[in-house]
This record gives sequence, structure tokens and C-alpha cells, in this order.
Amino acid sequence: MFPSVAIRVSQHAVYAQAGSKRVSCPSSKLPYGVRSASFHHRNSRSRACRPARGGPPVHLARVAESGVTGQEALPSSTLVLLAGGVGKRMGASMPKQYLPLCGKPIALHSFETFLGLSFIEEVVIVCEEEYRDIFRAHQQKLENSVPLKFASPGKERQDSVFNGLALIGTDAMLVCVHDSARPLVTRAEIISVVEDAAAHGAAVLGVACKPTIKEVDEEGFVLKTLDRSKLWEMQTPQVIVPDLLRKGFELVENQSLDVTDDVSIVEHLGLPVKVTRGHYTNIKVTTPDDMFIAERFLQEEDSVA
Repeated sequence: MFPSVAIRVSQHAVYAQAGSKRVSCPSSKLPYGVRSASFHHRNSRSRACRPARGGPPVHLARVAESGVTGQEALPSSTLVLLAGGVGKRMGASMPKQYLPLCGKPIALHSFETFLGLSFIEEVVIVCEEEYRDIFRAHQQKLENSVPLKFASPGKERQDSVFNGLALIGTDAMLVCVHDSARPLVTRAEIISVVEDAAAHGAAVLGVACKPTIKEVDEEGFVLKTLDRSKLWEMQTPQVIVPDLLRKGFELVENQSLDVTDDVSIVEHLGLPVKVTRGHYTNIKVTTPDDMFIAERFLQEEDSVA
């Protein structure tokens, strides 16, 4: 059973100074049951509130006043890296995320990218015991000291996410759930989706659908053509306030819901999810053809660098 989570909201307004104006953030506008947030920057931790949709996060105004910019303005975050899949479609002798891609296992590409971000203060790897030394050794090679934890994979994706969520520290203001089979995610994409999650409570990278999508009946006949302008393909990372994700898991358990991604849990709570525009290069490697494409992208990236 998932644990019960109680979320309480203060009845008093919270105020923050933004430039020359005093900004009010009443409890009714705090994001999705979170009373306040302690956002991380290099030399201090400030208590801050964030408005609901439609306004800039107050903590960014505070950081601007203090002179802190860039990554240091972002909230302390934990990465939950999902690396426990089997990868049957790849037809390999080992899970696809451990196959070599341009000199190192697929999973280590995104692992290394996240470790290079200063606001990632903790990493939880969801993987089998036999593969954990791969991550330990690579972190040591990078001379990185971010706390590293390991959780066991679950039967379904949502079970693996839940197992990883159970290990995150109390200081994490956001949890970034990423599929290790997406090795090409960039620092810029991660920063953008974390910014949106800090402002709205939940955000996910996505790209607009290119092909025409049709709804088909059980016998293979077209029912209707869907409006492509409203269809987006979801990627990872998916970034969520931890208490919000815990509350969603409680609902999923109580109602026996099946969810295929992490922000779906937030959707079941009836709360909005911000889609952050990503790039088509952030592919999920699931087949040998995907491996070839990923290699080409990485080779092009290296040639430009």
C-alpha cells in the first residue's frame, strides 16, 4: 500500500518583495497543496511561495534581488533515474540501457548530464543490484560527490517511480523522473522543464506531434482524425513537487488506476501540468534503429563541439 499523505495549506497570505512592489501570494494561490518552498541557491535557503498558473514564481524575483542567476536560482532537486527496464524490443543479451553508445552505456549519458547541473543535489537510481557499480564507478570517474542512492525496480513503471520516490531526501523541492533510455536530453532542456515545474508544480518535456493521428475501431476502421495541433508527444524528464507526487500515488492506489507516465498521476488529481517544449532529438532508444539514430546525433554533437 502507498502511504497516506496529508497536505495542509496555511490560511494566511505570504508576502515577498519583488523589485519595488510587495507581492502577495495568498494560500489559495500556493501551488497544489504546497504551503511554501525552500528554494536552493549557493549561499542561502529562502522561504518562498509561488503563485498558481498565470504569474511568475516569487522566488525568482527574490533571487534576482540577491544577484543569484542561472542554475543557482533553481530549486534543490532530486533525480530519479529509471534504469530497470528489460528492453525486449532491442533483442540484446542485456537491458538496452546498458548497451554501449559511443563509448559508454546508454544510461550513463543522461546520468552524466544531470550530474553536471548544480541544482541536482541527490540522485536515486532505480535498477537491479548487478548494474549499480556501473553508476558508482562513473560518478567516481567524474569526481562528483552528489549523494547516490539505489532503489529496486517494480513490476510496472509507476512501481519503480514509487520505489525511487520513497528514498528521496526531505530537502528536495522537486523530483525529476527521467528514463535512462533517453540519453540525448540536454542541460538546457532540463533547466527549462525544472523552471516550469518550479512555477506550476508539475511539468514535462514534450514535442508537437508531426504525423496525422487517427482514432481506429476494434476492426481497424477509422473513426475520426484527431486535431494534430492539440497533440503532443511526452518525453522525460517529468518534474513534480514531491508531496504532489505522493498525493497522486495515494489516489492511484486507492482507485486502482493504471498510469503510463508520471504527470498522469497529477492529471488524476485534477491539477494542471505544464508542457515544456523539448527537442525531437530527445528520443527513447528502444530498437536497433534508435541506436543508430542516437549515435548519429552524438557524433554530430561532437563534431560541432
